[in-house]
Amino acid sequence: MKKVAVIMGGYSSEYEISLKSGQTVIDHLPKDKYETYAVHIKPEQWVVVKDNVMYPINKNDFSFIQNGKKIKFDVIFNAIHGHPGEDGAILAYFEMLNIPHTSASFDKMALTFNKKNTLAVVRSYGIPTAKSVFLHQQDAIDLDKIVAQIGLPCFVKPNRAGSSYGISKVYQKNDLKAAIDKAFNEDKEIIIEAFLEGRELSIGVIKYKGQIKVLPITEIISENDFFDYEAKYLGKSQEITPAELPEKIARYARQIAARVYEVLDLNGVSRAEYILVNNEPHFLEINMVPGLTAASIFPQQAMAAGLSLSELFESAIEMAR
Repeated sequence: MKKVAVIMGGYSSEYEISLKSGQTVIDHLPKDKYETYAVHIKPEQWVVVKDNVMYPINKNDFSFIQNGKKIKFDVIFNAIHGHPGEDGAILAYFEMLNIPHTSASFDKMALTFNKKNTLAVVRSYGIPTAKSVFLHQQDAIDLDKIVAQIGLPCFVKPNRAGSSYGISKVYQKNDLKAAIDKAFNEDKEIIIEAFLEGRELSIGVIKYKGQIKVLPITEIISENDFFDYEAKYLGKSQEITPAELPEKIARYARQIAARVYEVLDLNGVSRAEYILVNNEPHFLEINMVPGLTAASIFPQQAMAAGLSLSELFESAIEMAR
């Protein structure tokens, strides 16, 4: 039986959400095929949590001792949102140890976690995006220049963060500085992005049994001003899966989503966000460790595709590299 380490937790604001996602993976992996271990990754320690007992991880080879026996893992299932899972940092370590994992390679994870760099690649392939400005914490901030370039309303986002932490929608120039400060609390790099008027679509794309597979599209209708943390995790949004779109537009959106996955050279599960402007999907960002909790979009899409989470997770493990 394959020994699977489901890594969860992490060093970011998304720690608790990641624990829930990781537990979902453990709950759905077939027990007759895999021996699963919950591995909590925290800044102060890495531990295996098994039957309410904590076993420290030996970072030299990612093993642990249980009842006097050394246990090593055959494969890693990455369920860490944010650093160090979603940004590829811990995956570089696994790749050095030659332990297969379920995500894209560490360099592709680092690329997709960085919104600015992802947008640069996607734009170079002619895929439409919103106009944006990038700022580093040490840069001089000229509010007038930003408004002239981007317009209002606009979005202010941390460059490297997930789950809508630190994001603001800004309507007036007077509110822009506070939104910038809020984003800088999450990351020392931020993006200010033009507001796109249109329908918000979320599209899951996976590598399933060796092939790129696009899951049914979800349309997000947020009760809040945008799809923020409350809308994502506290039920303040309507998520319609499959989205009620004319088939021609839905097909085109699926083609764009598959193309993005392909040009970014990805592996594993992903969920990307788009705004449909005049029937043209505009790429916003991609999440390479999407939420897997009951409140998350990705499981809804899998269900609409007729795929169980067990099938999805098993495919991810069998294709781990």
